[in-house]
Amino acid sequence: MLGSTHGTLTTDFRARVVACGEQPAPGAVHGRAAGEGDLDVSGRPLYADVPDLDRFFRPESVAVVGASDAEGRPNTGITRQLLDWAQRVGARIHPVHPTRDTVFGLPCVASVADLPEQVDLAVLLVGDPIPVIEELAESKVKFAVAFASGFAETGEQGAAAQERLAAAVKRSGIRLLGPNTNLNAFERFRDDLDGPAIALITQSGHQGRPVFTLQELGVRLSHWAPTGNEADLETSDFISYFAERPEVGAIACYVEGLKDGRAFLLAADRAARAGVPVVAVKVGRTEAGARMAASHTGKLTGADDVVDAAMRQYGVIRVDGLDQLQDTAALLARARTPRADGVVVYSISGGTGAHFSDLATAAGLRLPPLSAAKQAELHEWIPPYLNVANPVDNGGHPVGDWRGRKIIDAILADPSVGVLICPITGPFPPMSDKLAQDLVDAAEQTDKLVCVVWGSPLGTEAAYRETLLGSDRVATFRTFANCIGAVKAYLSHHRFTTGYRSPFDEAPRVPSPSFRKAQALMRPGQQLSEHAAKQLLRAYGIRVPREQLVTSAAAAVRAAGLVGYPVVMKASGARLAHKTELGLVKVGLTSASQIRDAYRELTDIARYEGVDLDGILVCQMVERGVEMVVGVGHDSLFGPTVTVGLGGVLVEVLGDAAVRVPPFGEGQARDMLDELRGRALLDGVRGGPPLDVDALVEVVLRVQRMALELGDELSELDINPIMVLPRGQGAVALDALAICR
Repeated sequence: MLGSTHGTLTTDFRARVVACGEQPAPGAVHGRAAGEGDLDVSGRPLYADVPDLDRFFRPESVAVVGASDAEGRPNTGITRQLLDWAQRVGARIHPVHPTRDTVFGLPCVASVADLPEQVDLAVLLVGDPIPVIEELAESKVKFAVAFASGFAETGEQGAAAQERLAAAVKRSGIRLLGPNTNLNAFERFRDDLDGPAIALITQSGHQGRPVFTLQELGVRLSHWAPTGNEADLETSDFISYFAERPEVGAIACYVEGLKDGRAFLLAADRAARAGVPVVAVKVGRTEAGARMAASHTGKLTGADDVVDAAMRQYGVIRVDGLDQLQDTAALLARARTPRADGVVVYSISGGTGAHFSDLATAAGLRLPPLSAAKQAELHEWIPPYLNVANPVDNGGHPVGDWRGRKIIDAILADPSVGVLICPITGPFPPMSDKLAQDLVDAAEQTDKLVCVVWGSPLGTEAAYRETLLGSDRVATFRTFANCIGAVKAYLSHHRFTTGYRSPFDEAPRVPSPSFRKAQALMRPGQQLSEHAAKQLLRAYGIRVPREQLVTSAAAAVRAAGLVGYPVVMKASGARLAHKTELGLVKVGLTSASQIRDAYRELTDIARYEGVDLDGILVCQMVERGVEMVVGVGHDSLFGPTVTVGLGGVLVEVLGDAAVRVPPFGEGQARDMLDELRGRALLDGVRGGPPLDVDALVEVVLRVQRMALELGDELSELDINPIMVLPRGQGAVALDALAICR
């Protein structure tokens, strides 16, 4: 699912693509804000500041503005909870209220200006936090939390109020959590649990409750950031902060909307560099794509496709359900680095083993057959008529005696095995109790991952509640699907982070000579003709057919002689998008008479359709390849995007495309091709030769450079089709459409 991202090219390949003589950027600079030299060629930041949130989560002094101890008031319950929390963490509480002398026995001051000391955190229990923000700025308070609702979540007026709040916060220099947030950051966290912890980020507090309750199953939770409307502090800030906390083993997120696409990518990149997994539920999968424009590329991917691709690029593990979020985050937080990627399914039932193995294999897990020697060893304890190749079926009875532990140890000793999964569909004491204990004991003696699926709907059995959940070395699940999904994420995460190289380190900072050529071709607010769009491609070194633009039949005949028969003739005009549907393309022309007839027909159709032409293109005819599409789009959140897919006239029907957000390297470009359902076409089918995949990858990278340099001037680019020729012969852009912003 996540793939491998190296974010780089070979030296020669990169030199051809960059074509401007600049050197790759130096390595990552952690914890610094974007400044001069820290912007890519599009003007977007390459590094993000990591906020120091230590005093937010562990303040020494807290002001509660609007504190109350009056019975029946909402602020009273909140004040009481904050007092309890402050006592646990050792923070000093200062109530603030204009008409009270004390609150719950503590001295109360009338305003922020009267606070007896400079506080780290101010909790605002007021309807309009803006005036208080301005007072806090004068008192040099570091952090504030605004619980008030009625902002962007309520519509246009609320959104305007939130903009005023954000502006006030920016002027003040305070970092604000909220508005429309809650008390989750000040929950009672268990301090008796050991091991790596989960740090939780949620835009909706209630949606984080399942992950928070993992503490009752022995899983440590270190922080909870309920970001609310994110007028200031956002999900990305907390990901960056948590990624550098030594106690955090995984970051779990519930995200309703991303505030800043580039900030999110930089935060995910920081987590990838640190090897800290990020698991996220991102709602909005069914939201229709916002881009519906003239090009094919704009119709191929909607907004959620871009979010999904951006997450995969940087190793963020996207899940759908809160149960998946808690199970996957818990496994990734606590499991050690895998020794191998082979998965063995071990069960007491052939049916259970077959069922689980089908699901695991379909999900992409690798279930390697055990060696003949290992199978012979297992048959010392398992009857010879049972299958032990993988899945391993023990028949049931061996788990009830000394043989059970021998079998488990023998499987784990196999060097090809990195994960052992034992699905137990229901309790069958006393044998299931013995099996659970053997699995726990074996897990304590190995550095390999041991997973158990306890399928009982009750979950009250001692083997589950005490034996399995009592061990931090066994990952226990309640469903097949969640176990398979979590194990897949675990193996994929470690593949992804091994040798991870950030694409931001090598993102271009200086415009290439191609950019200067391309700028001269841009026409703001207009669609370029095919001829002009191909000139744009030429500027970036993308191969196009031999062609000439002509304005008479006689010139067309001369051009055909120069281009070489057979030829293709096409109408070319600035507002002409889909020529084939209008009959404005003629292919396979082999004589001067055909050229003259085609010229007259094309110009007649254009006149009838009311299409303004800048001429007729006489083009080299290119065959013997696979038609692909490569394009540039513009996402409202992430900016320029690059898409590749199966092309031709059926491009929208097939809908077989992959998208990425620049910057990305050769590895991601190849991963895009591997995501296509029609990927096998590039390898040659039905006796056909393999095609020039390297040339297609190079086109994708050159288009990415174009997207970076022209992204704010180029609304859309659609190269369809680009003909990928047999290996060693390259790829040729047969048609192109470009729309300027």
